[in-house]
Amino acid sequence: MEGPPVALFDSLKAAKPFFLLAGPNVIESEEHVLKMAKHIKGITTKLGIPLVFKSSFDKANRTSSKSFRGPGLEEGLKILEKVKATYDLPVVTDVHESHQCEAVGKVADIIQIPAFLCRQTDLLVAAAKTGKIINIKKGQFCAPSVMVNSAEKIRLAGNPNVMVCERGTMFGYNDLIVDPRNFEWLREANCPVVADITHALQQPAGRKLDGGGVASGGFRELIPCIARTSVAVGVDGIFMEVHDDPLNAPCDGPTQWPLRNLEELLEELLAIA
Repeated sequence: MEGPPVALFDSLKAAKPFFLLAGPNVIESEEHVLKMAKHIKGITTKLGIPLVFKSSFDKANRTSSKSFRGPGLEEGLKILEKVKATYDLPVVTDVHESHQCEAVGKVADIIQIPAFLCRQTDLLVAAAKTGKIINIKKGQFCAPSVMVNSAEKIRLAGNPNVMVCERGTMFGYNDLIVDPRNFEWLREANCPVVADITHALQQPAGRKLDGGGVASGGFRELIPCIARTSVAVGVDGIFMEVHDDPLNAPCDGPTQWPLRNLEELLEELLAIA
């Protein structure tokens, strides 16, 4: 599937019934990422689902300074480049600062804008100028109508290759809800709509750590519920974080879907679609 941004964007838009952005939350090691890419590609190839492999090189927006962040920009991009070369897969990863975009754009096929940063104009413009596909996550604090403006910032910077992603809305403290109406209202951005079915079930800063500090909790058992809802409404893409051992994942374990259950869930989603 790898190729020029326009060709990849067109193929994702044409994907029936949906495309998949999937992988572990953060790069833990080269060995782990390559293992995950191999297994996830095997499953999606078998089921005929277009895959873009996802993992982050730096989790810069963790609540606690004690949280695992990943290998960093330089080492992380080398590992993602190896995934592309080894398994002929396009990759998506996120950026947090404008100066990262040029380097990330040389490796990533899709640059993801974190939900917290979905209105940051300088970051959006810097990402857009790479020419790569930009996936903007809707802020947990935003109405879906805000994403019309965020997507337009990408286009005004000269890049038509943009997607928007629903990842839940804050519901009081330490909780998120998914409003299925947003999947329709996000269409007003005039671009593909993606459902993040794992982060949408986070409980931000909802889990106390031994020795002090907090981390994100979540409802892994409800991932199929949100996934079914998203596919039934008719989103273009599914974003999900997948791990072979979620209970021991260094970051966002409570909302990563077990690799051993991935094929079964995707088969159900295909049937619903």
